[in-house]
Amino acid sequence: MKNIKFKNLSKWLLKFGLSSIALFFVFKKVELNQIVEIALSANPFYLSLALLAFNSSKIISAFRLNQFYKAVEVNLTEKYNLSLYYLSMFYNLFLPGSIGGDAYKVYLLKQEGKGSLKKLSMATLLDRVSGLALLVFLSFFLVLVNQELQQFNYLIPFAIIGLLLTLPSYYLFTRLLFKSFYSKFWSTTHLSFWVQLGQLLCAYFILLAIGVESHYLDYLVLFMVSSVVAVLPFSIGGIGARELVFLYAHQYIAIDESQAISFTLLFFSTLASSSFLGLIFIVFPDKEKKNLFIPELLPNDEPLD
Repeated sequence: MKNIKFKNLSKWLLKFGLSSIALFFVFKKVELNQIVEIALSANPFYLSLALLAFNSSKIISAFRLNQFYKAVEVNLTEKYNLSLYYLSMFYNLFLPGSIGGDAYKVYLLKQEGKGSLKKLSMATLLDRVSGLALLVFLSFFLVLVNQELQQFNYLIPFAIIGLLLTLPSYYLFTRLLFKSFYSKFWSTTHLSFWVQLGQLLCAYFILLAIGVESHYLDYLVLFMVSSVVAVLPFSIGGIGARELVFLYAHQYIAIDESQAISFTLLFFSTLASSSFLGLIFIVFPDKEKKNLFIPELLPNDEPLD
């Protein structure tokens, strides 16, 4: 048990260290005072709209995950599923415990007898893959419609091929490797589109909040690309990874460096503040499930990482 706990805590500390190093490098290149000034002067009305768009995206995402659960006869009410989803977000971001938020959620459902560890884990994995597939698909689409990127000739055929292959590849991936979930392919893919649209709206409102007046598409392309990078398990909530993408990209695309970094930090703040909603389900748990929202260590025979 101690080895499992140490292993997972070490992974979290490694992510924390990499995020810290990335931010240190970014702040050596960009004037920190200017970034703080832009962030503090952001329009609260547009920030509120960004928060609303982000959480709307997460609610749809939770509903999508429940569709995958239903495919393997894991039946959860939408209310309970949503509470678990936000709890997972909170645990992933703020608690360097022995397991991640997604793994803890799977463990809780298994303890309830909702399904096997394999089926629950597969549903959670495919939910992530579904979101990533639409994220990549829309990234290629934004690259194609961005006129400023036309100057990079090699990007156009690459984006066209990516646009044509992403969804068919995801379809084959699901059909061949996740046959139990195939019946939910179209409904969940449709929901994934709205999830990513909500993320784009969130990003757009943050850009408005910090006074960006042009080149919106450039920022949104980079936001989508940085979100793909943020999916990689090398940072905490994508912090540091997104900033590096924008820092290097500003050399080639007409974006303001300080505004770009302020944008990424405000997006992370939106993620973090939304994740705090998971606390509600810890402080005020469902009466019938009081013990489900207290992080506990796993028994020795059930490591999830």
